[in-house]
Amino acid sequence: MKNVGIILAAGRGKRMHSVVQKQYLLLQGKPVLYYSLKAFQECPFIDEIILVTGEEEISYCQEEIIRKFNLDKVKQIVPGGKERYHSVYEGLKAAGDCHLVFIHDGARPFVDQGILERTKEAAETYQACVAGMPVKDTIKLSDGHGTAVETPRRDLLWMIQTPQVFDCALIREAYRKLMESDGTLAVTDDAMVLESIEGKKVRLVEGSYRNIKITTPEDLLVAEAFLHSR
Repeated sequence: MKNVGIILAAGRGKRMHSVVQKQYLLLQGKPVLYYSLKAFQECPFIDEIILVTGEEEISYCQEEIIRKFNLDKVKQIVPGGKERYHSVYEGLKAAGDCHLVFIHDGARPFVDQGILERTKEAAETYQACVAGMPVKDTIKLSDGHGTAVETPRRDLLWMIQTPQVFDCALIREAYRKLMESDGTLAVTDDAMVLESIEGKKVRLVEGSYRNIKITTPEDLLVAEAFLHSR
């Protein structure tokens, strides 16, 4: 059965303070989204890519990214939903029958073949895994009113990235149950859906400190530096 990459590019990116959505901002003359798609295009065990974007951006993605750069593994471009988890569900529905599904943020341009290989191996063993890295800084837990109430052990904390890779049937069923629920689960990543709804443990896999998400203008400067250092 095929392995499918679902690339999410439907976010509005309000923290970027730009009229252009962050996934379409240019890095060395190419959209941020291009780099994520290219990594999946070049991965030998990714059979198909589904791009999830805003309905009004579908034609732009088709003409200015997919066709322009000959990304022929992108078999479908589907419109996303109001929230990230709605967009993931649309991608999962479009994926059909598959073995593994790799869910990745289109605004993470530095995913590489090593990350894809490590997450594939972990998902085949554990059915569910996420890329991430141990945190470098001390983390404080707030009481919600500006006061620190706890300092978790730093050696136990990871910052979570994408891709997040799952047995396709397993994650699709968890998302189906989420969509049929009353919507009280505040979903921040795909692993949380599986953990909360199915009680499934998710394996942590080494990503990369370069696997950043372009969220603020400062991230663009860092991304440019990474590209220049290649």
